[in-house]
Amino acid sequence: MKWAWHIVTVAGIGIYLHGTFLVLIVFVLLSEWSVSRSVPAAIGGALFVTAIFATVVLHELGHALTAMRYGIRTRDITLLPIGGVARLERTPEVPRQELWVALAGPAVNMAIAAVCFGVLTVLPGLEPALTLDPRGGGVVNRFMTVNLVIAAFNLLPAFPMDGGRALRALLAERMDYVKATETAATLGQGLALIFGLIGLLANPFLLFIALFVWMGASGEASTVVLRTALAGIPVDRAMITEFHALEADRPIRDAADLLLAGSQQDFPIVDHDRLVGVLARASLMRALAHGGLEAPIRTAMTTEFETADAREMLEPAFQRLQACHCPLVPVLRAGRLVGILTSENVGEFVMIRNAIAPRSHSS
Repeated sequence: MKWAWHIVTVAGIGIYLHGTFLVLIVFVLLSEWSVSRSVPAAIGGALFVTAIFATVVLHELGHALTAMRYGIRTRDITLLPIGGVARLERTPEVPRQELWVALAGPAVNMAIAAVCFGVLTVLPGLEPALTLDPRGGGVVNRFMTVNLVIAAFNLLPAFPMDGGRALRALLAERMDYVKATETAATLGQGLALIFGLIGLLANPFLLFIALFVWMGASGEASTVVLRTALAGIPVDRAMITEFHALEADRPIRDAADLLLAGSQQDFPIVDHDRLVGVLARASLMRALAHGGLEAPIRTAMTTEFETADAREMLEPAFQRLQACHCPLVPVLRAGRLVGILTSENVGEFVMIRNAIAPRSHSS
């Protein structure tokens, strides 16, 4: 993710801090200073927010480490002002596994809240109490309350929260996975409508939550439908076979001419028929601005790219295409370039299959 800095690696999982998180810390510092005019109070407020987001990292690690038990790798965890994002390489395919992975995050917050409750009970002069008062109630009580709120919010039965995934997993034990997803998404959108109505009448912040839930539910349903449509189909059924591959030592002018012709925007780059790179449209534009038309293509291409085998299944290849945010994935057969895969052509392939499907069923 752009503007994210690596801060630590835990169990082989890189944890990143997004630059916008610093904006949140500055905002908290200024807010506390404007009220208290006290440097210690301002620093204390910023440290408390940092501690909250540390628990968010632990929440995401709960998901990641549980997924690791089932052989699912987590690419990274990024800390954003709105929470943490753990990028699992794939969704657990067994419903019971998805259930435990989904519940692991809130379980971490519940465990932290239980520890806080124990501290408040054991230490003299302290009593457990739920409070979100930023300047009262005690740090431990506020920390306990925040973790309970994070757990409760994430357990709402709506995508993209953990509760929506747990609900889908439970439904998938009794029905088709796509049907389970559609049912959970519909329930989530119903919950979003309720949040929206309450937000209009009482708390405008709930409108933001309603939009977040609605979009998450719609996105999850679309993703699962797409995954189902791609299942069991080899890459060579969907790949583009009429494409231009450019020699690495040819001038940028050749790529620009093909781009202007409108036939292709992104290009696999070869060196005597050996795949050596990929030239994306954005890289081509930068090269034209800085190096001109006569610079060799190899100066603008990227040598870090994903590939797919023509015989592998389309679903995992498409997942790699999405995960790497690549404009295309070159397709190889026995080491030879035979096609390219793009998000657009996969989408068109799915649309054609869906259009043909009703007629094939009726016949």
